Formats: sequence, C-alpha cells, structure tokens
Amino acid sequence: MQIGTVKPKKASPWLRRSVQIFFFALVATIATNEALRERGVETLSFVEGASLHAICPFGGVVSFWQLATAGTLVKKVHESSIALGVIALALSVLFGPVICGWVCPLGSVEEWLGSIGRKIFKKRYNAFVPRGIDRWLRYLRYVVLLWVSYMTIVTGKLIFQDYDPYYALFNFWTGEVAIAGAAILVATLLLSLFVERPFCKYACPYGAFQGLFNLFRIFGIKRVPSTCISCKACDRACPMNIEVSTSGTVRDHQCISCLKCTSEASCPVEKTVVLAAGEAESPKEAI
Repeated sequence: MQIGTVKPKKASPWLRRSVQIFFFALVATIATNEALRERGVETLSFVEGASLHAICPFGGVVSFWQLATAGTLVKKVHESSIALGVIALALSVLFGPVICGWVCPLGSVEEWLGSIGRKIFKKRYNAFVPRGIDRWLRYLRYVVLLWVSYMTIVTGKLIFQDYDPYYALFNFWTGEVAIAGAAILVATLLLSLFVERPFCKYACPYGAFQGLFNLFRIFGIKRVPSTCISCKACDRACPMNIEVSTSGTVRDHQCISCLKCTSEASCPVEKTVVLAAGEAESPKEAI
C-alpha cells in the first residue's frame, strides 16, 4: 500500500461555519422583519418584502405539479421559490445536497446543538440508535416527502407548514406556529443532543429530495484507495454515519456534502478523500 503524506491536525472549518452563520442570520432577520411588518412596526428596507416562504426552495419543489398543470403556484408560495428551487436543483446536480450541509438554518442549529451533545456523551454521541433500526428509520423521510407532495397537490396549500420545525424555529415567538410544528421543533432540538441532525436524517422531505442527487451528482466525495491508510477518520467525522472508508465514490442518499470527511477537514492523508468529478483513482484528479 502506498502511504500518502500525513498532514498535521486540521484547522477549524471556518469557511463552512461562516456560510452557515450568514444564512442563519439572514433567515432570522427576514423572519423577524416580516413579523414586525405585520404588526405595523418600521422594518429594515434591505429585506423589505422578503418572507420565509419567498426564500424556501422547497416551495418550488412542491409547487411544480400545480405550476405544470394549472399554471399557478400553491398558496403562499412565491415566484422566488421557483427560481431558488431551480438554483438549488442545479447545485444538487453538480455538488449534491449542499443546501442541506451549508445553507439550511435548521440543519445548522441541529449541528451546533450536536457539538454540545458530543462534549457530553463523547464517543457515545450519535451512536444511541441501533444500526439496524437507524438504517430503516432513514427511509422515513421519503414517506414524508411522498405525503407532503401528495397532500400539497390535493389541497393546493403548503400542508407541511403546520409540521415544519424550520418554520416553527423562526416563528415560535409570533403565535402563528401550530402545536404540531412546535412539538416537532422541541423534539428535534432535544434529540440533537443525542443524534447528529435527527430531523435531517429521519424526517426532512426536502433533504430526501436533495439526497436523490447523490446517486448521479457530477462532483462527488471520492476516496483514493492507493493512499488510504484505513484510519477511519472520515467515518468518525461524517455527521450522517456514512462509511466513507469503504467507498470509492460516496453515493449514499444521506450525504449532505458538508465535506467534513475530506482531506481538507479530517482525513490525515493529503488528497485521499476529495471532492472530484469522475472516479478519483489518483490524487492528481482532486480539485
């Protein structure tokens, strides 16, 4: 086995964390601004007119059928959701679920709470659910996706809003959140102390939709066998419990493109776990 160049301990992933904080702050500002505007309070002009529904790409996904058949959008969905949905679709084809791993504020909050859980439970964190049960639970989000899609088509309404912890997270103080949504949010936040990104793994319909693109994305996570030292650092770093160390190209539907497993973040060997197009048989192919 050829041993690659072992690198020192990795620096903090400041770029991804900065992107996560930026989008969390942006969404929080828009949600707060919208709530204040509805109460007649003077609002910030640079986000005037924006709303949670207007910046949610999933609205474009669930509106597709009605737009294609009737030429109209589902109630509360904005035209901007269609544009964002198309942009997110293009990113998914290229890089997989980057929206999940880099942009989604709820996913970021789950991850930040998870860092607390990891300090409390250490190696036990993210390992409480038996592997056999966990494997099947991960397909629940596809059931949720089918249910949400069907109900949205039948009713012409954003049926998922009343159950959406993302919506509840940014509206809990307005009194407009359904009891079910608030309960799911609380459960998500509590479970995040034991399981990494529980809602993302088991229930998020948009995460399920995004995950399908891992099957044929252009730029994927590749492991170069010739330089891999089988240390499993990539496995331990993966928030979604994917066994990167046994993969050539990661095609797991749960990958969120966070890049935590790569040689730039956790793998100790240079250009061994990389983001690359095609098959990464040689370190030279890494980008």
